[in-house]
Amino acid sequence: MNVEKTDPTAYHTSKGESSDASDRDGESVQGPPRHTLQRKLKNRHVAMISIGGVIGTGLFVGTANSLRNGGPIGLLLGYIVMGSIVYCVMITLGEMVAYLPIAGGHIKLAERFVDPAFSFAMGWNYWYNWTIVSEISAAALLINYWNKTVNDSVWVVICLAVVLTINMLGAGAYGEAEFIFASVKVITITGLIILGIVIDLGGAPNHDRIGFRYWKNPGPFVQYDGIPGAKGQFLGFWAVLTEAAFSFIGTEIVAIAAGEAKNPRRTLPKAIRRVYIRILLFYIGGTLIIGLLVPSNNPFLDLNSGTTAQSPFVIAIETAGIKSLPSIINACLLTSAWSASSSDLYTASRAIYGLAASGNAPKFFLRTTRNGLPYAAVLFSAAFSLLAFMAVSTGAGSVFDWFSNMTSIAGLMTWFGISVTYLRFYKGMQVQGIDRKTLPYYTNLQPYAAWWGVIATITVCFFSGFSVFLKGEWSTANFMTNYILLITWPIMYIGARFYYGTKPVAAEDMDFTSDIAEILADTYDEPPPKNKMEAFWQWLVSIATPFCNF
Repeated sequence: MNVEKTDPTAYHTSKGESSDASDRDGESVQGPPRHTLQRKLKNRHVAMISIGGVIGTGLFVGTANSLRNGGPIGLLLGYIVMGSIVYCVMITLGEMVAYLPIAGGHIKLAERFVDPAFSFAMGWNYWYNWTIVSEISAAALLINYWNKTVNDSVWVVICLAVVLTINMLGAGAYGEAEFIFASVKVITITGLIILGIVIDLGGAPNHDRIGFRYWKNPGPFVQYDGIPGAKGQFLGFWAVLTEAAFSFIGTEIVAIAAGEAKNPRRTLPKAIRRVYIRILLFYIGGTLIIGLLVPSNNPFLDLNSGTTAQSPFVIAIETAGIKSLPSIINACLLTSAWSASSSDLYTASRAIYGLAASGNAPKFFLRTTRNGLPYAAVLFSAAFSLLAFMAVSTGAGSVFDWFSNMTSIAGLMTWFGISVTYLRFYKGMQVQGIDRKTLPYYTNLQPYAAWWGVIATITVCFFSGFSVFLKGEWSTANFMTNYILLITWPIMYIGARFYYGTKPVAAEDMDFTSDIAEILADTYDEPPPKNKMEAFWQWLVSIATPFCNF
């Protein structure tokens, strides 16, 4: 197709040629007839997925290890630094995916703007990330709060059944379930922050005004592994970064959901703009409260101790003498684990669907039902959830640690790939004379935000396993879970380059036009609210938007 490169709006209105788009998106491949993904995720689904969809056990449970390793200030600083990385990655991703909301998300975008081999490595890394079943092992850990006499395998089976059922009902059912689960999580974390302030000021039954007591004793930082001075404190802070990454992993799920989102050019920019709410209110606010309420030397923070009260929030509530509430909060945290597990399976299945659409996985995974459910991808990805049974023999706490390490590194490598993809996307737009201000979503922070994403993610990954190199601290399991993915990524990329004979896509050859006609056909103005509830929801969404128009 010939598009006038100097016309900044040409690519918005042109229908373009789509002769090869079907092959890329997997809509006309050799083999039995099949159906494709359908746009069933509504605005409220995408909105709640972006705000609370993947708030999970990283925040509610994983912060125990973070506080234990870094202290209250180390915990807070670690989440602030990681939050800055996440925000930059999300506005980077948002600019691309709001313009091209296609099945496969950033995996397909990497094929268009970087290199098919880069897409291969990025896609399999992303699929692997979401087949790691850390949330299910964490669910078993939470249930142990009430009952340690029942074998963990029972809880694993129940969790797997819930997660698989939700995903086999299709994207619409997943969106509804996630809307409910995410609403519970948002209400829970908001309530916990408010309750934490009340407890800190002495409003609990024990009337103990805590203030900043624990910032003084045992102190603002932890001397990591007993190493004295600033070195030990810095290592404690650095240990928090990888654990904080686990809490934030999944923010990019809106990119994968883009291929099944209704009215994507309207809903996705709104979803991206709401990311700051989640970072500031839930994560920064939540970690600040945790650091105020629980001392870093509390023995219940050790996830491998075999004790029951392991969520910092539950520890704080129990210490404050509030009866019954710890069980209620733990139940809410359990729904959080189920929700995050459901998101894991949804994302893994769509990731391998995107790989198959790009020709990087067997075409079998493109099979869908008449309702658009990629059942082959869902069942294949679900099979790997059986790894959660490792929690039965090894202990849920240890397995959670291992899986959270692998998830963190895989997620950071995904953010690295997204940032690299954007830098090529940015270069392509410059070379082809396309004005970024005409995009559905753009930010003035580019390309600096993308460069921060590239440098920060690879640096955190490289030093993530520093603890195993300390004297007497070698652990083969920890070394492998921290570095195996960092090693396999370049192997996959170089191997795919040689096997497929691909080369990087030149800026002047980048495809900014395919699929635009279909995307524009799915774009429409949101209808006015039908009732007071819908009017309230639209108002709630609208007040978040102006604060993030950078």
